[in-house]
Amino acid sequence: MRALLLLGLVGFAAQLVDGSLGMAYGVTSTTLLLAIGTNPAAASATVHLAEIGTTLASGFSHWRFGNVDWKVVGKIGVPGAIGAFAGATFLSSLSTEVAAPVMSLILLTLGVYILIRFTAFGLPRGNLGKPLRKRFLTPLGLFAGFVDSTGGGGWGPVGTPAILASGRLAPRKVIGSIDASEFLVAIAASVGFFVGLGSENIDFSWVAVLLIGGVIAAPIAAWLVRHIPPRILGSAVGGLIVLTNVRTLLRSDWIDAPGGVQTVAYLTIAVIWAAAIAYSVREYRKHKAQESVEAYEEELRKQEPTTSA
Repeated sequence: MRALLLLGLVGFAAQLVDGSLGMAYGVTSTTLLLAIGTNPAAASATVHLAEIGTTLASGFSHWRFGNVDWKVVGKIGVPGAIGAFAGATFLSSLSTEVAAPVMSLILLTLGVYILIRFTAFGLPRGNLGKPLRKRFLTPLGLFAGFVDSTGGGGWGPVGTPAILASGRLAPRKVIGSIDASEFLVAIAASVGFFVGLGSENIDFSWVAVLLIGGVIAAPIAAWLVRHIPPRILGSAVGGLIVLTNVRTLLRSDWIDAPGGVQTVAYLTIAVIWAAAIAYSVREYRKHKAQESVEAYEEELRKQEPTTSA
């Protein structure tokens, strides 16, 4: 019962992050499932089955708050589903000994990317209003869907920053559209895992608990996306993913690091993680202060003709 309650909290927290940041439900949930010794393919299958419900709830919630661009959903979601099915069948064919460190390496790479991307650069906002083309979204969807299945997460970490970097869509609509299109990816990945694994390796009680936690968090996250600082949240989540997957890799047969080396690695990552969060907080406050000054100056400019008259 305690394990199920913990999984429910994981599902809630992961969806809260995913719905407000546009990424990290699968990466966070799969990372924690791997940390407790779950078979990699079964962990990814469990998370993707739960995501069928959480992404449906999240997409609906984002739609209600006006955060979804359905043209983008169609252009990236279908190729994403194709890539996800291919990735699921590929992961199912790997042995556990090979799959566990491979998946942790993928998750670690995504975690480092999230940490650096949000800490150093925040969210770009140029080129708003320009259309997003199929020639950009189709290969992005194929790649993100494949990574999502093989890594147990990656649809958001790959898709969200790529579209944000284009600067052509408002951040809240990027997040809402990625969350809505992930419904197609979750279905395709789940079908792929059933083809490759069958159902005997999947604990459906875990799926249900993750799903319940995620569904409860979905509407809250859709509302928070307009208020929470994504830069700070991205730094926090990225550091957590890096720390957890470094732990998995250091304990794997690939490395099998001594205890002292592990301790030094964890402390180093913790210091970098704390510094990244502190830097993101400082930059966020600086940006907000600059916005306030610019708004005040704009208000003064608007009042000048009235004053002179």
